Amino acid sequence: MSSLPPIAILGAGSMGGAILSGVVASGLADGLTVTNRTAEKAAALAGFDGVTSIALAEQPDGNLEAAASADIVLVGVKPAMVPDLLREIAPVLRPGAVVVSLAAGVTIATFEQILGPDSVVLRSMPNTPAVVGKAVTGLAAGTRAEAEHVAMARRLFETVGTVIEVPESQIDELSTISGSGPAYVFLLVEKLTDAAVGKGFTPEQARVMAEQTFIGAAALLDASGEDPAELRRRVTSPKGTTERAVAVLQDAHLDEVFAAATDAALARAKELAAGS
Repeated sequence: MSSLPPIAILGAGSMGGAILSGVVASGLADGLTVTNRTAEKAAALAGFDGVTSIALAEQPDGNLEAAASADIVLVGVKPAMVPDLLREIAPVLRPGAVVVSLAAGVTIATFEQILGPDSVVLRSMPNTPAVVGKAVTGLAAGTRAEAEHVAMARRLFETVGTVIEVPESQIDELSTISGSGPAYVFLLVEKLTDAAVGKGFTPEQARVMAEQTFIGAAALLDASGEDPAELRRRVTSPKGTTERAVAVLQDAHLDEVFAAATDAALARAKELAAGS
């Protein structure tokens, strides 16, 4: 990968901190500045090599300093705080600076309207496995983002996982799959653990069985490159125990359950975007 220009992360919470970790580990960035509201949070990030970590409680103009120092500005504050932050930093942004949203539900149009006619904006939707470098990040380009800007943002997010480029109209849909998806997986692990406890295993044994089965199956899926349906068929011997169990799961119409769940998530995303 080619190197990245100076980066600022405004509001480096859990997601911003995960991205910071990936960028630092990659060694690609030529300068990193991050901001947080409290000295405690800022101190937690100050130990990263080459990172300037600013506590807004001690330096109220820290967002201005960070934004002015960067060619890529990641906005990671809570969605309700985004408009005020954009109005604050707009006057100090470098010409051609790329502003990337990490904020759910805030549209590119909102960013471009506040930042002005020369702004370059992209909207991203990473998920929590960014913490371990296994994120899926949806990336949507704004109206003035050129191919070089998208490529730059892609390089940044590839330091914490995989990137999928989509139009903004699909960002909310993507969030119902990869954004919320880790919670679906954790719920399945939780319920399989409960089933193991119900069959007489200790909670510790049940957790190992359930968690390591998911981890191992995901690793096999990743390493093999095979379609998951094919891998499932290989595990499912005709007239065997797995076939009987899978039949029960299929009779529960999991396809309909997941469609309904993701539809519900999408409806809520649209409510949030509308401010309700």
